[in-house]
Amino acid sequence: MDSRSESYKNAGVDITAGYAAVELMKKHIARTVTAGADTGIGGFGGLFELDITGMQHPVLVSGTDGVGTKLKLAFLMDKHDTVGIDCVAMCVNDIICCGAKPLFFLDYIALGKNVPEKVADIVAGVAEGCVQSEAALIGGETAEMPGMYPEDEYDLAGFAVGAVDKSRVLDKNTECAGDVIIALPSSGIHSNGFSLVRKVFDVENADLTKPVAELGGRGLGEVLLTPTKIYVRPMLALFEQVRVKGVSHITGGGFYENIPRSIRPGLMARIEKAAVRTLPVFGLLAKAGNIPERDMFNTYNMGVGMTVIVAKEDADLALRVLRENGEDAYILGELAEGEGVELW
Repeated sequence: MDSRSESYKNAGVDITAGYAAVELMKKHIARTVTAGADTGIGGFGGLFELDITGMQHPVLVSGTDGVGTKLKLAFLMDKHDTVGIDCVAMCVNDIICCGAKPLFFLDYIALGKNVPEKVADIVAGVAEGCVQSEAALIGGETAEMPGMYPEDEYDLAGFAVGAVDKSRVLDKNTECAGDVIIALPSSGIHSNGFSLVRKVFDVENADLTKPVAELGGRGLGEVLLTPTKIYVRPMLALFEQVRVKGVSHITGGGFYENIPRSIRPGLMARIEKAAVRTLPVFGLLAKAGNIPERDMFNTYNMGVGMTVIVAKEDADLALRVLRENGEDAYILGELAEGEGVELW
């Protein structure tokens, strides 16, 4: 393509670097092709042919999010091929809470300087997240913005769309006292609370590769960059076999903010703290930062990435389905009369 502008390049924007990045990312995008997707990039819009077979009243469900200051760890570690998974996860895990199957995803990368190989690494992570969630990566935008971002930094956000039949949208109004809350384990801190993480661990000055005994000998940087787990496949399998009443994606705000969002008014979540399988990184963080227990549960997932509410008589089947689909799910608590969350 003979499209270039020396004047624009002198201002800090290299159009040809953008073309090179597109060529490098094509192989990653190709991995995400699904039925209905037109992943030919370079047009002005992403196309997706919606298949509503089996749906009487299809409803589109959308979600958008970013990775946040976890990106600072990627900069420090010079590792950029996992944060894209986080970006996808934060969007698709949200829309699965409505019972929707993700269909397609778009990303937005804004950076100080377009380094094609770095952009391709970022998109490789986005593509991996799309593969895990069975969504097509049908478009995106890479914006080189000198003066807005330092040359070696970027921001990453995304947007996902899914679909669900209206009759299968989760209805928390069916919940009642005695219903069971099931936990799906997280892979780590996921993508929330990293401003506090960075402050506590002083990551800019820490040795992020030094083995840490409390983390099983892994380096702090490696553990903190562990991608957010994507729960789409096990949850879709669960929806097919069990009447799920409510689902919460445990993100910023932790237990106290997120779990009540899936519970109808008049009911509360009663959770035994001893039941929570807290990951070592959270204990290390709380100790290093002298963070009160309530703040930890009000900021982080504490080892629980998603919660599912089902009737007590459906709990055993739900656990079996989730475990058959790779989730070491367990009972976290139950619903009771009241409001909010009670940890005892």
